[in-house]
Amino acid sequence: MNLRLANAQFASRRQFLSRCNVGLGGLALASLMHDGKPGRAAEPDVLGVADLPAPVIPAKAKNIIYLHMSGSPPQQDLFDYKPELIKHNLEPCPDSLLENQRFAFIKGHPKLLGTQQPFHRHGESGIWVSDNLPHFSQVIDEVTVIKSMITDQFNHAPAELFIYTGSPRFGAASMGSWITYGLGSENSDLPGFVVLVSGGTDPTGGKSLWGSGFLPSTYQGVQCRSSGEPILYVNNPAGMDRDVRRRSLDALKSLNEIELAEFGDPETITRIHQYELAYRMQMMVPDVMDINQEPAHIHELYGTAPGQTAFANNCLLARRMVERGVRYVQLYDWGWDMHGTTADTDIVTGMPAKCKTVDKAIAGLITDLKQRGMLEDTLVVWGGEFGRTSLNEERNGSKFLGRDHHPHCFSIWMAGGGIKRGTTFGETDDLGYFIAENPVTIRDLQATILHLMGLDPFKLSVPYQGLNQRLIGPTDEGRVRYELIA
Repeated sequence: MNLRLANAQFASRRQFLSRCNVGLGGLALASLMHDGKPGRAAEPDVLGVADLPAPVIPAKAKNIIYLHMSGSPPQQDLFDYKPELIKHNLEPCPDSLLENQRFAFIKGHPKLLGTQQPFHRHGESGIWVSDNLPHFSQVIDEVTVIKSMITDQFNHAPAELFIYTGSPRFGAASMGSWITYGLGSENSDLPGFVVLVSGGTDPTGGKSLWGSGFLPSTYQGVQCRSSGEPILYVNNPAGMDRDVRRRSLDALKSLNEIELAEFGDPETITRIHQYELAYRMQMMVPDVMDINQEPAHIHELYGTAPGQTAFANNCLLARRMVERGVRYVQLYDWGWDMHGTTADTDIVTGMPAKCKTVDKAIAGLITDLKQRGMLEDTLVVWGGEFGRTSLNEERNGSKFLGRDHHPHCFSIWMAGGGIKRGTTFGETDDLGYFIAENPVTIRDLQATILHLMGLDPFKLSVPYQGLNQRLIGPTDEGRVRYELIA
């Protein structure tokens, strides 16, 4: 078999150009030269970025901290106060609510379920907040609560994928990848996109929620741990010091450049880039992840416990990361699937206990960002993947109170980064079942976030599988919701 002929037959146009030392391959090779600083390689030019148009939208935010409550908190027990639902608590629901409806677990004719916790108005804005969130209610004037989110997915993994990749199926690029693809990172010694997980497990959608999909893999999220070794396998193994690692990377870089010249695969550039980033992170990451450096009053503000894997620790780490130039920090906290099948998922007992693990930390994050002057250009988003029903699930006759999945309406909130302060947007009907005014779709949310970051959601795209792929999908159904922007 003639290997040269086989390679030529299967070579793409990009590979052919790179072998001729012209086009993208040749340009990329030129960018891989050392920048003259000892022990440090130049940043490689990742294919595609140079071709993007410069942002033409004035950016309101330069960083994002997205707090995702995996499993979906029940909006009726946090932000969507419904006296009429409380009035008819545990009465049979109207037949009209069941027509043409599908449920994940509810069987038969369910009963209405009002919130089991008191609500009060808080702040100068007078926004209704459940007593489940006593600390967050103190910073309510900094946020906009959106009560009219809607999705077309009612199972966890597809709904999470839809929010973060724009598709309910695996394989698309995540929001953090799109944003770092379009804007890059502010700190070459840290990843542009970092993920922190709490609650004991990954979110239901798995690691695809921070994957790069069809974008170069250098843009995928880097998962860090808040206890133990921050990033696995970044540190030098036993018997290898930093000088030996540097020489090893230089040798690998030479081999990878030979492969790049031969085959023109853009993932070879990614490989070089990631090796060099890992080398630089060895010095930077331990410092960023060491929350012991923070003073006692900051630990009290967040409710942190250094050395543990906890949502509070992750909130403090998120602030430390954006402070050092990380573009997009995603926090996933698992355990919000309040079906009422056990005490842990009961609205009366499990819900308040779960809220207690995040309430102080979220309020602390907003307070800390504001007092440091960072909230105005850091966008903070909080929410789940869909809503919960206004009905009691009562699965298999359970005596606990819980709510099934509900795509027709749910609540999120946004703060900082150009968002209006101390207001609510959208409304649901008297029973909190359908949206009554100002629906906000997942596409709208994605488009608005990109717009706030200075990216045009309609032009940020890459060709793949015959379409100009975008976070907001191939059609123009998504809208920038200017009503939310200050």
